[in-house]
Amino acid sequence: MPEDNIKKDDLPPARAGGAQAGELDPELHRVAREKGTEAPFSGKYVNTHDKGMYKCAICGAELFSSDTKFDSGTGWPSFSEPVNLENIELREDLSQGVRRTEVLCKKCGAHLGHVFDDGPEDRRLPAGRQGKRYCINSVCLELEKHD
Repeated sequence: MPEDNIKKDDLPPARAGGAQAGELDPELHRVAREKGTEAPFSGKYVNTHDKGMYKCAICGAELFSSDTKFDSGTGWPSFSEPVNLENIELREDLSQGVRRTEVLCKKCGAHLGHVFDDGPEDRRLPAGRQGKRYCINSVCLELEKHD
């Protein structure tokens, strides 16, 4: 489905409540708006084990709970499932000659990372949602810590 592939120019501008394009940190803009990737093991949340809610760094949408974060050894924060499927969008990504599934914030269109089928099995989840690894760029996240 190449027609489902979004191009950099197709990303919507930040919506109400989020930073406008000129206000974004250059690295956040490069990753979220230009579909870039942080260098592995460089992100601020790779080794974070604090409890809380990971939100979109642009619009504040709740994306992932720390309860689903795990160490994948890949160099990026990894989660077994989003906190609310309504807050993310999945799209086929055929860039770089590889078929992958891109993860975007549904509220503001920010590129967050990719999801892969090599995550841990979680028997609490329905069969079709087990074994996922949401590999997310730290710069696209803000952690709201909970006690």
